[in-house]
Amino acid sequence: MSDIRHTPQAPTGRRPLAPGAGIDAHRHDTHQIVYACRGVLSVTTGSGIWVAPASRAIWIPAGTVHEHRARGDTDLRLVGLSDNPLGLDRPAVLAVGPLLRELIIACTGDDGPAGGERERLRAVLLDQLRRAPEQPMHLPAARDPRLATVCAALHRDPADGRPLARLAVQAGTSERTLARLCRRELGMSFPQWRTQLRLHHALLLLADGVSVTAVAHRCGWASASAFIDVFRRAFGHTPGRAFTL
Repeated sequence: MSDIRHTPQAPTGRRPLAPGAGIDAHRHDTHQIVYACRGVLSVTTGSGIWVAPASRAIWIPAGTVHEHRARGDTDLRLVGLSDNPLGLDRPAVLAVGPLLRELIIACTGDDGPAGGERERLRAVLLDQLRRAPEQPMHLPAARDPRLATVCAALHRDPADGRPLARLAVQAGTSERTLARLCRRELGMSFPQWRTQLRLHHALLLLADGVSVTAVAHRCGWASASAFIDVFRRAFGHTPGRAFTL
């Protein structure tokens, strides 16, 4: 993220993105909700990656340098906010129910409301955002070069099933040191981080139209049923419903 564009006011509106298209690194002085009502959206900051299908939205607080990337044919919706209804100063993934989805779409449509109707809709939107549960779908970035080496290897091949002890040898360190670094820098255990990584990659592959069985294999699950079970526990629905509400 070398060239950082500054747009003081976070925009509100709709922006269709072709598969693989994105919005380069930038920042706003106001807050923003980003939501893909079709496709999958990833948001990258200096502290990690957030990925969201149609059942999730991403909160981006003011001042956060971030970039967007679309997987699949993506209908991106952006809502700029001067208020901070969540009280969060860090990005977060939020669950999106049917009402919140429709409010976001109504506020960002090409023929969206104006005047008093617009303000009333935004007031309900803010209220729904306050109620939206935060989801643990952040994939933190490692800073220590030893842990970063391991993370990069698994990003390249999420199906890599080597235990932490063998990965530590590749990184020139010990299993104990890597486990400690995971807790300190990633905020979770190594098995938890690897599961998050695999779920992130699974969402991207599903958005590209890859079959559930192939996604399970390419992301390291022993079977499609094992993948579906983990996916359902993480997102509350099966992979087949990843892009609809």
